Amino acid sequence: MLAIFHKAFAHPPEELNSPASHKVAKKPKLPEETLHEFLSSHPTNTFSMSFGDAAVLAYVRPDRCSWLHHNQRLFCGYDDIYCLFMGSLNNLCAQIKQYGLSRNANEAMLVIEAYRTLRDRGPYPADQVIKELEGSFAFVVYDSKVGTVFTALGSDGGVKLYWGIAADGSVVISDDLEVIKAGCAKSFAPFPAGCIFHSEAGLMSFEHPMNKLRAMPRVDSEGVMCGANFKVDMYSRVNSIPRVGSEANWAPWNSNES
Repeated sequence: MLAIFHKAFAHPPEELNSPASHKVAKKPKLPEETLHEFLSSHPTNTFSMSFGDAAVLAYVRPDRCSWLHHNQRLFCGYDDIYCLFMGSLNNLCAQIKQYGLSRNANEAMLVIEAYRTLRDRGPYPADQVIKELEGSFAFVVYDSKVGTVFTALGSDGGVKLYWGIAADGSVVISDDLEVIKAGCAKSFAPFPAGCIFHSEAGLMSFEHPMNKLRAMPRVDSEGVMCGANFKVDMYSRVNSIPRVGSEANWAPWNSNES
């Protein structure tokens, strides 16, 4: 899958952007170049959707075998909210029942409903909602009404996800490492497992929501500085837990409040 968001709609950590990207032979590419190469590499079974200059979502339609295992890829949209989902949930049936969805709902539909619940019916801690998803998963949600990006990666390592910075500062997210390398030069890193990224609130761990994330310098095999990895700092605490609200897209919710 591939998701690209204009820098005005997503604000990733500054440490993801490496100054070395503009000093090496292969420079970062513009989003349209990355999208074209992604679609060209899968000429017969790709799907993409653009939202003006704000965002583009693309994915490779799954073959039959991928539906039978944890490598399934899903895409759906509802109420101007769109979701790219990879992997599978072990407790899908229980979650469908909890959210009152139809029995034939899939993981992408569930994630959209979970996002809508966070956005419209808070205050629920976002980390708790995502923590209830059991399985190997990665997803990208784009709320085209308000221009919000919401991304998460499961903690078990069963699904890989990468993110980086394009030539114009756009954020690029994909499960394809080669796509990220080609499009972002040295300004990329693995998306941290067990974490959530929201376009306004930034990056947080849903496993350790009360601990800050620390950027860890990353050097490649050529000795060049790349985009940073992010690790939970067990000695540094935050004062509030993020939630999604209808007025402030992701407002602080203090765990001590009633």
